[in-house]
Amino acid sequence: MIVMEDPVGTELVMNNANLEEEIDFSCEPYIGLEFDSSDDALKFYTSYASRTGFKVRIGQLYRSRTDGSVSSRRFVCSKEGFQLSSRTGCSAFIRVQINASGKWVVDHFHKDHNHNLDIEGENCIPTSQQRGATAINSFAVVPRRPRKKLIAESNNEPSSPFGIIDLKRLRREESEGQPITEPYVGQEFNMPNEAYQFYRAYAAYVGFGVRIGQLFRSKNDGWITSRRFVCSKEGFQHPSRVGCGAYLRIKRQPSGKWAVDRLRKDHNHDLDSAGDGRTKGLPAPNILTEEVHAGSVNGDLFKLDNYPVTRGVRQNHIKIDWYSVLLEYFQSRQAEDTGFFYAVEVDNGNCMSIFWADGRSRYSCSQFGDVLVIDTSYRKSVYLAPFATFVGVNHHKQPVLLGCALIADESEESFTWLFQTWLRAASGRQPLSVIADQDIAIQSAIAKVFPGTSHRFSLWQVKAKEQDNQGLFGHEFTEDYGKCVYLSQTVEEFDTRWNALLNKYGLKDNAWLEEMYEKRESWVPLYLRGIFFAGIPMNESVESFFGAFLNAQTPLLEFIPRYERGLERRREEERKEDFNTSNFQPLLQTKEPVEEQCRRLYTLTLFKVFQNELLQCYSYLGFKIYEEGSLRRYLVRKGGNDMEKHIITFNASNLVISCSCQMFEYEGVLCRHALRVLQILELREVPSRYILHRWTRNAEDGVFPDTESWSSSQELRNLMLWSLRETASKYVDAGASSIEKYKLAYEILREGGRKLCWHSNKFSPS
Repeated sequence: MIVMEDPVGTELVMNNANLEEEIDFSCEPYIGLEFDSSDDALKFYTSYASRTGFKVRIGQLYRSRTDGSVSSRRFVCSKEGFQLSSRTGCSAFIRVQINASGKWVVDHFHKDHNHNLDIEGENCIPTSQQRGATAINSFAVVPRRPRKKLIAESNNEPSSPFGIIDLKRLRREESEGQPITEPYVGQEFNMPNEAYQFYRAYAAYVGFGVRIGQLFRSKNDGWITSRRFVCSKEGFQHPSRVGCGAYLRIKRQPSGKWAVDRLRKDHNHDLDSAGDGRTKGLPAPNILTEEVHAGSVNGDLFKLDNYPVTRGVRQNHIKIDWYSVLLEYFQSRQAEDTGFFYAVEVDNGNCMSIFWADGRSRYSCSQFGDVLVIDTSYRKSVYLAPFATFVGVNHHKQPVLLGCALIADESEESFTWLFQTWLRAASGRQPLSVIADQDIAIQSAIAKVFPGTSHRFSLWQVKAKEQDNQGLFGHEFTEDYGKCVYLSQTVEEFDTRWNALLNKYGLKDNAWLEEMYEKRESWVPLYLRGIFFAGIPMNESVESFFGAFLNAQTPLLEFIPRYERGLERRREEERKEDFNTSNFQPLLQTKEPVEEQCRRLYTLTLFKVFQNELLQCYSYLGFKIYEEGSLRRYLVRKGGNDMEKHIITFNASNLVISCSCQMFEYEGVLCRHALRVLQILELREVPSRYILHRWTRNAEDGVFPDTESWSSSQELRNLMLWSLRETASKYVDAGASSIEKYKLAYEILREGGRKLCWHSNKFSPS
């Protein structure tokens, strides 16, 4: 079923004639109400809405992490959000979730609206039964008079920054059977939304749906330079999608206009009939809201959140009402958590970006802040809030939150402030590596705030550009490109393949390939595998920390509750792994002493990684190929496979071992090739330098075997403070659960205090 929402020229009309009799459409929604399908739930809520006096839109859907199927859906009031001037941020909605029996159950219901409701019978949408209509499709599109002046252009005024589409002309052409103008390369539009409306009208006439695809930004100033509009069957994320390659791309011109620079008309699926296509043909309202905030317009002023702002003043994509709600929440959290940290960027007296991290996140920075993932993927789509997260990897290889932010704008100034603020919250210890987007503003801010830190580009951005460009050069190019980037083992091999690629396809002057080669050390696996990234795969996108709980489309009223639920869920997962590591021991698969050593030290997750490498090492053969003094070199290859071979260097004087595969450098665990050499050398234990403290069972305890790695005594003191606070908070929580436990905890603290006084001679006995 496809339900279209188009406030400019259509309305939803519901027909209940064929609905199952057991659904009582006269009742109000309530928690626990069941439906056979999500469509039935939508029909029910639309019926309720029409009686009550409001309209319904389809909101977010959530998918299962295991099989990708839809697990829950939200249906919201049509005035939810603020993307259009007619919307008021109404929070009324229902959410249905599929249960084990396959039924869809209402698990959330918010009844109250923040706007006046239409009086029943006047403006609410009548059902077809009320009108005496015969049963038709579940939903039909009924033309109505468009709102006056909603999309209008005065003869004496310049073009609207949102673009103009003549709706009457489109309707007249359709009714008269005249074909709509086909898109062509070089076709110009005033603004992206005008191009989107045109392409959508064309698509409806031809017989396919349209989705908004990727956008691309300037490396210099962050402005949007091009946009793609794709067939609704592009990609494979949903069973209805078939990987269709049809799309239209527009690019900003020096004149300020937007021109079609790429176009693909061929589809790999059947198109709807012309009549079916035209039922979808009315252009959508302006949904490219980013152009409302960030588009260039003529004159000295542009509008931001309905307020005139002089050109040159920094933009702010955070709605004004978010500040008061979040600051009130931060202050309440700070009263409960003395380690809670928050900061607000101020520019010319105006609030801009916001950063916050609770005490637990700040402590995690000291333990797991060596690898930092800055997730700004909110920019992939239209967003209500520019919500970003700072994420690390804990000793169970789980994502751990290191901070959150709302980013006012995407300038170098904004990112520089944000990274400096995170560094302050993290007690000044810089990460070894960062995974973040490749925008020039982010690159510059990372280089300025984290000098010496390796910056790896986010995979989703790299893949998006690859997908957009590779299709132009054909399937053979894509194969050759993949071999060059992902199979090259040495720098020389990569350069040879890259040059051959440029020569074979005549792409020496291609701007995209020039840029990617220049930045190859930030995205090509060959250059990254010698840098510590805690084993985060290079061929997979980093999973969102909050998942379906929280994203850039979450409305303000739901933001804080969802944030807390998502955070608690992740921390509960960590507590489970802590419990399992403390209470269960994995089975040994060999009689090697190194296996027993690592079982005793590593967490369960890391031991499984090590154990796999140990088991695999038995299928490799090792040969000494060089020896001079204490330095030895071995060739290790897989039995029966001469192609897979690596060089291992070992220094007997200091027990330093290194492998050409660089697994230890990238993941922090010795590889199978190095373990094979340790077997040949009959070393019974892994040298201590190759057991990283961050992967051990006591990674979060107050044990610091590598204190020499801290650059200053202040950093070490900060770590000790956080460790003691974290441990003490656990005693406080346990001691406050009952009077008996309180007395016991108090006595423990008093006894501990006496011992501290005795050792330091700085405190008098209590």
